[in-house]
Amino acid sequence: MATAVLLSKGRYRARLAQSAEDISAAQALRTQAFGTQQLDSDAFDGRCCHVLVEDMRTDARIVCCFRMMRMDHGREVGRSYSAQFYDLSSLEGFNGRMVEMGRFCIHPDCSDPDILRVAWGAMTAYVDQNGVEMLFGCSSFAGTETEQYLDAFAMLKHRHLAPKRWLPRVKAPDVFRFATRLRRRPDLKQAMLRMPPLLRTYLMMGGWVSDHAVVDRDMNTLHVFTGLEIRAIPPARKRLLRAVAG
Repeated sequence: MATAVLLSKGRYRARLAQSAEDISAAQALRTQAFGTQQLDSDAFDGRCCHVLVEDMRTDARIVCCFRMMRMDHGREVGRSYSAQFYDLSSLEGFNGRMVEMGRFCIHPDCSDPDILRVAWGAMTAYVDQNGVEMLFGCSSFAGTETEQYLDAFAMLKHRHLAPKRWLPRVKAPDVFRFATRLRRRPDLKQAMLRMPPLLRTYLMMGGWVSDHAVVDRDMNTLHVFTGLEIRAIPPARKRLLRAVAG
């Protein structure tokens, strides 16, 4: 079967998974990256397409992966992974094509920033090829204790809350309502240091978040719902992404 290559830049290649073996390799990387005791696998894997970023200088070793679930409009948002944790009824009125991006991870031994750039370049190529108008997903902070992330959450409150028309409502039983609980002004340097790299990238492109974080003890994370309307990405940022994707 032909390799569905989305992007090839320098030593890295991003492609769509084409076999059960590819998906198993992605699940193995997720298990290692997330530090779970059991194989990181769920029913959503069979409903998504999976992107693998490979290092071509090390026999195509997988260094990054994520999965995508495509929806033709907001009325399908209830079948997303995120809908388990958030009331997303406000997004049901979104008329454009949507993609949920999930299970994003980079191999714990890899720190090359080009890996993240190639992953976003691959996502950009997919968005352009499929006419996607919104990306969304859960952006995770490691651990379930909020104290070390208070500046980050304060920054999210003051600068990056979702527009009211799209704002997710509380559904999960255990949440941290940072938008109502925090009164502090954020230390911006500390906020950015504590912000997960994937979420930081979303925010740089104009992304927004829910007003609360879900405490996910199964995954040992705190996560916020994150959305990004493609038309809201600043033109300069779009040019950079498409330069990578091209």
